[in-house]
Amino acid sequence: MCQLLGMNCNTPTDIVFSFTGFATRAGRTGEHVDGWGIAFFEGAGVRHFVDHEPALVSPVADLIRRYPIRSRNVIAHIRKATVGRVALENCHPFVRELWGRYWVFAHNGDLIDYHPRLDGPYRPVGDTDSERAFCWILQNVSRRFPNHPGAEALAEALGELTAGIAAHGTFNYMLSDGAALYAHCSTRLHYIIRQHPFTTASLSDDDMTVDFSEVTTPDDRVAVIVTEPLTANEAWRGFEKGELRVFVDGAPVLARRVSP
Repeated sequence: MCQLLGMNCNTPTDIVFSFTGFATRAGRTGEHVDGWGIAFFEGAGVRHFVDHEPALVSPVADLIRRYPIRSRNVIAHIRKATVGRVALENCHPFVRELWGRYWVFAHNGDLIDYHPRLDGPYRPVGDTDSERAFCWILQNVSRRFPNHPGAEALAEALGELTAGIAAHGTFNYMLSDGAALYAHCSTRLHYIIRQHPFTTASLSDDDMTVDFSEVTTPDDRVAVIVTEPLTANEAWRGFEKGELRVFVDGAPVLARRVSP
């Protein structure tokens, strides 16, 4: 299956360290070679990069590894194709507009016999089950709420919608509007909160070490969410299966149980 990577921070932060280890799983330490993508929120805008080439060898991914784009919310994805051909339009994350802001979504898993009725403005461009699920979520929350209802009310609605989708199979996903990051675990998802006092971290998939105390301030706080832990010398926390968590300003602020 695919793998997910997300970052939520209280101050703009670059994801070079985490993305370097993550991209290594696209051909060297993992088999996720069917495309990749990453989206950075910057103010009201989104920098969105996708490529159908493996992240390990993609020149676009090399740019991300070398250029420290700073953002408070980032979602990345490396793909192992199951539903949908290997093509640019099937690369996650997907981006759409709702309530006058961009929303970014990426999914890991397979949805069996999943063909929701899409009769609103949100339609898939590619042929993945993931993009269909994203469009169906936006269609339903836009009908339920005329404006953004706030993170807590939206998490409640997402929990109900997620339960229906997860009944079709594996539905690990990340969703963000640039203010909060919503992450649901169907099978495997982990997170870590990096904050003062910062320590040194070493990637599990690459020969790279960073002393975060040298590149941060005491006020910084960063949440990193990923399918499998990126470092071996830090204490990652596993999500419970069927758990939906909301991260704001680098901290988990809400948690909901989702039952398919």
